[in-house]
Amino acid sequence: MIATSAERVAQIRGEVTQYLGSKLSPFEAWLLLRGLRTLPLRMKAHEQAGMEIAKRLAEHPAVKTVFHPAFQNKAHPGLRGTSGLFSIELAENVSVEALCNHLKIFKIGVSWGGHESLICPAQASLIQSGGPNSTAFFGVSPHVVRLNVGLEDPEDLWGDLQEALGAASE
Repeated sequence: MIATSAERVAQIRGEVTQYLGSKLSPFEAWLLLRGLRTLPLRMKAHEQAGMEIAKRLAEHPAVKTVFHPAFQNKAHPGLRGTSGLFSIELAENVSVEALCNHLKIFKIGVSWGGHESLICPAQASLIQSGGPNSTAFFGVSPHVVRLNVGLEDPEDLWGDLQEALGAASE
C-alpha cells in the first residue's frame, strides 16, 4: 500500500506500475484493511514489550550495549514511539552463535515487524568481505545481534533470553 500525495501517486503510476503491478486482489485488500484496523494496538504492544526487554537486557552482564531508539532520545527529539526492533552488542565472552542456537521462542530471521519474536546476527545481514556493504566497513561489531520483540508474553521472552544468554556465556 502506498499512502502519499496525488502528485507522488501519479509519478509512481508513470514510472513504477509497469514493473510492479498496480492492483491487489480483493482478498489481499481485505487482509490489508483488516490488519490496519488493529495496527495501533499491535504497535503499542510491540513498543511496550520491546522497551521492557531492552531495559532488562541493558542490566544483563552478558550484554555490553543496547542500541534502542528510545535510549538515544536526545538524538531524536521528535520521537513519539518505537517498536520492538533494536540491537544489542554482546560482551566479548558471549557467543552469538550459541545465543541464537539456545533460543526457543525467538527464531532466526529478518522479517521485522511481524507478530513473532526474531533474532538475527549482524554478521548474517551484511557481507563480511570488508567491502562497502560489509560489517567491517560500517564498523559493526561481530557481537551485535538485532532483535524484533513480537507479541508473545514479555516474561516468556525474557526467560528465553536469560536462559540462552547464560548458555552462551559458558
